[in-house]
Amino acid sequence: MTTNQEISHFTGLILISGEDKPGITHAIFDALSPFAVSIIDIEQVVIKQRLLLTVLITLNPAHRNAIEEDLTARAGELDLDIAIDFSETSNTSIATKKNLTHVVVLSAKLNPKSISQVAAAISESGANIERISRLASEPIVAIEFVVSESKNQELRQELSRIAAANNVDIALSPGNIFRHARKLVQLDVDSTLIAQEVIELLAAKAGVSEQVVEITQSAMRGELDFEQSLRARVMLLKGLPVSEIVNVRSEITLTPGAKNLVSTLQALGHTVTVVSGGFIDVIEPLLEDLNIKLFKANKLEIDNGVLTGNLVGEIIDRATKAQALREFAQIENIDMEQTIAIGDGANDLDMISLAGMGIAFNAKPVVRAAADNSLTNPYLDSVLYLLGIATEDH
Repeated sequence: MTTNQEISHFTGLILISGEDKPGITHAIFDALSPFAVSIIDIEQVVIKQRLLLTVLITLNPAHRNAIEEDLTARAGELDLDIAIDFSETSNTSIATKKNLTHVVVLSAKLNPKSISQVAAAISESGANIERISRLASEPIVAIEFVVSESKNQELRQELSRIAAANNVDIALSPGNIFRHARKLVQLDVDSTLIAQEVIELLAAKAGVSEQVVEITQSAMRGELDFEQSLRARVMLLKGLPVSEIVNVRSEITLTPGAKNLVSTLQALGHTVTVVSGGFIDVIEPLLEDLNIKLFKANKLEIDNGVLTGNLVGEIIDRATKAQALREFAQIENIDMEQTIAIGDGANDLDMISLAGMGIAFNAKPVVRAAADNSLTNPYLDSVLYLLGIATEDH
């Protein structure tokens, strides 16, 4: 017996599958139109020309047989499989899920074991998978799980282990009303936006590659800080003709996916900024081509057509990169929670820590450990999938 608070409803769950073709959705709902039916929920997906359509309705139980007959007949005409489950319930509301988490799995070759382990980790953490969808299929596969009731820190640790064990990337980010808010995305340049290290290209022109490598390794051992190592390396370039800067520009190549990342973000209204421990003298034409207006990089001193071995102005080190992130966000009137910083080296640590989301891109272990998410595939536009931007959106 139902009470005043428990009003009985009769529902029908309709599941339709088969080869996708134009007119299926119209035909199914046209068959329902003559009846006193209310639609509670609906979802349709198509994978490799195979359609799956699910519909939840309320109906008058007296119309049950007629509805089933009409839907079955219409499905038969379209060569579709159909299953209908009728039941009585006291609650037809679809609960609104809050505090959702988005888990994105990326791999050039995604195997079932990876998905199995991700699903198990989500379940064992006490969370529930609400939805699974594909964000990309080539050149990498990106699958997004929308998860409710997640204990993010615990889940992140387990997903990190799974990613390492299966050679996949797994990124986790909170889902809320700000997920698709306007963002500021700040990029490092060398080995992030571009595939090369500019100082190494210049060193090769000056014939001092070995000496530059020695200084770089000394800095990595902690014997020199960034500014000391940068000034020492630039001093080795003394006397290099300015014409070699032009030659180096021609040797620079964008990281795969970089142009798509920048143009897509800009088209969607986001801001892309750049900070570099390299040299504006080399990368400025590239930034103009990419329509990037906000940037900071070191400047080489030039006298009588040759490099003096000195720098002009402030040094762009890790602290300056973080400061630039804050300054650019203020200029663009974007909250720091909506900033994203992407880099690969120790010089990027401060901005990665400061940003609302820090992303390590093919980075050194210390950077991966500090970042919210890490990407190890070669495609920079994989960042789009972490933001929930599917291939179809760009």
